[in-house]
Amino acid sequence: MNTATAAPTASSLVHPNLHPDERAAREELAACYRVFAMLGWVEMIYNHITVRLPDSVTGGEKQFLINPFGLHYSEVTASNLVKIDLHGKVLDGSTHKVNPAGFVVHAAIHDGLPGAHCVMHTHTTAGVAVACLQGGLQQTNFYTAQLHDMVAYHDFEGITIHADEGPRLLKSIGNRNAVILRNHGLLAWGQTLPQTFAILWTLQRACEIQMATFSMGAAIPVSEDIAQRCTRDALQFSPEHGAGQDVFNALVRQVDRIDPSYRN
Repeated sequence: MNTATAAPTASSLVHPNLHPDERAAREELAACYRVFAMLGWVEMIYNHITVRLPDSVTGGEKQFLINPFGLHYSEVTASNLVKIDLHGKVLDGSTHKVNPAGFVVHAAIHDGLPGAHCVMHTHTTAGVAVACLQGGLQQTNFYTAQLHDMVAYHDFEGITIHADEGPRLLKSIGNRNAVILRNHGLLAWGQTLPQTFAILWTLQRACEIQMATFSMGAAIPVSEDIAQRCTRDALQFSPEHGAGQDVFNALVRQVDRIDPSYRN
C-alpha cells in the first residue's frame, strides 16, 4: 500500500540533542535493516522491523522506531528511521511517510505484549510458503525441534491496516515469540533486538529446510520428547547466554565491512 505523496530519499535527518539511548537504538535497528538486506530478507520497500524506545527516552510513553516507507532496507540509516507513537503519529519531525500496514501490527504487539521490545516481520519465499501450507511448520528438522511450543499461528484477515485486528492477533500470539501469519509470512518478537533476530532466524531456517525436504518426499518426524529436549538444550534465545547478541554482532561486522553508512 503506497501512502507516500512523493518518493523519499535516503538522506539523513538532523536530530539535535538526541538522547544517547535513542541514538544507540537507532544505530542497532539501522544495522539490523542492513543485515536483513545482506541476507536477502527483503520485499522491495515493504515489511518492517521495529524497536520500542526505552522509558529513559520517552518518559514512559510508548514510542517506537520504524523504517521510512519508500526506502529499501539497504538505504535505512540511524537518522532516517522514523519515531512514531501507537497511532502512527510522527514524533521526530521526519518528512518520511510510514506504511500503515507496519504500525498497525507492530503497534498492537508493542502495546499489548510488555516484553515486546522488538518486532520483526518478513515475506521470505520459504516463510510465506510454509505459512500457506496445510499443517504449517512441521516438526521434522533440526531447527523446528528448537522451536517446540514456541510457534503461534494467526489466520489471514487481509492486508493488515485495520486496527480491530490487533486484539485478535494478540490472542493468537499468546506468549509465543515465533509467529506464522497464515497465507502471509513470518513474525517474531523479543525482549531485545538480537534475541528477536535469533528467534526469526531459527524460524526462517526451519522453513527453508522444510521447503527443501518436502520437495524431495516425505520427512522423518521428530518425536515430542526429542523436540522438547532440543528446545530446552538450545540456548540461543536465553538472556543468560547472550540471547543472540554474539551472532548478531558477527553479522553487523560483515555489514560494517560492506557499507557502514547505516550509522549516519
